[in-house]
Amino acid sequence: MTSSASSGATAPVAAASPPAPRGREGRRLAPAYGLTAPATIFVLLALMGPLALMFRYSLNRFVPGQMMVEALTLDNYARFFADSFYQEVLGTTLWISALSTLLCLVAGFPVAYFLVRQASDKWKGRLLLLIVLPLLMGNAVRTAAWMVILGDKGLFNAVIGAIGISPVKLMYTPTAVVIGLVSVLLPFMIVTLQSVIEGIDANLESAAQSLGASHLTVLRRVVLPLALPGILAGTMLCFILSMNAYATPVLIGGPSFHMMAPTVYQQVAKAMNWPFGAALAFVLMAVTLVLTTTANVLVQRRYRRWSE
Repeated sequence: MTSSASSGATAPVAAASPPAPRGREGRRLAPAYGLTAPATIFVLLALMGPLALMFRYSLNRFVPGQMMVEALTLDNYARFFADSFYQEVLGTTLWISALSTLLCLVAGFPVAYFLVRQASDKWKGRLLLLIVLPLLMGNAVRTAAWMVILGDKGLFNAVIGAIGISPVKLMYTPTAVVIGLVSVLLPFMIVTLQSVIEGIDANLESAAQSLGASHLTVLRRVVLPLALPGILAGTMLCFILSMNAYATPVLIGGPSFHMMAPTVYQQVAKAMNWPFGAALAFVLMAVTLVLTTTANVLVQRRYRRWSE
């Protein structure tokens, strides 16, 4: 009886070790929080402080001779939506930025792919130096160089005139602005794409080709889906920079060509209308933020669908 009872008794189960107390983990992370807190606070103040101040300015009222008067009004935003001129300026900024970004992507992807898959290590370094070299010069200097090239008597018309082609009017046109923006933004696109393509295993492409896929199919079905995060990062970077471009539209576009950033500067620095200039700046920032966030969500959703 005693033996059967003892055999039916359940053996004691070892108690699981209790999780580490949260207080101990908090004490362990406290030095890290303490080190990062000053930098975080400084970045937040440096970014959000001027934005908050400019937003407050946008709610003031402009009075000639007094620059602005304290108020809480949306008249400056209403003026933007009521005036077709400023809406056209925003539309011009959007299509110029979109076209420049698309051209950077079309021209930058083959160059980045060549650097990663075809160029030797020695030539890769040299080519990267040539690509990044224009970034060492100021934007105004590069734009001035394009003024020399694209002018009515510039280098481009001199070359085509030597082969019997009539001169082409490029300076102070949207075409010249797009050319100037692409030359400024292309290095950013190439470097971004190059870093992402380097992370793609070349064996995946070799495996697809060994199964009979053409090189174009490999690019379309293997490389492009895997490079989608880099494509998104490069296009967003180029689009944001082109939406806020100032020197290129002013110097190459001329006085009759209008984009948002020069228009904001004109309102603030020349017309001294700080409230309306601040409102224009916030409209530009809001449109850019909405478009880039929407593109990010759509592309990330497509990328997750491909990766499943």
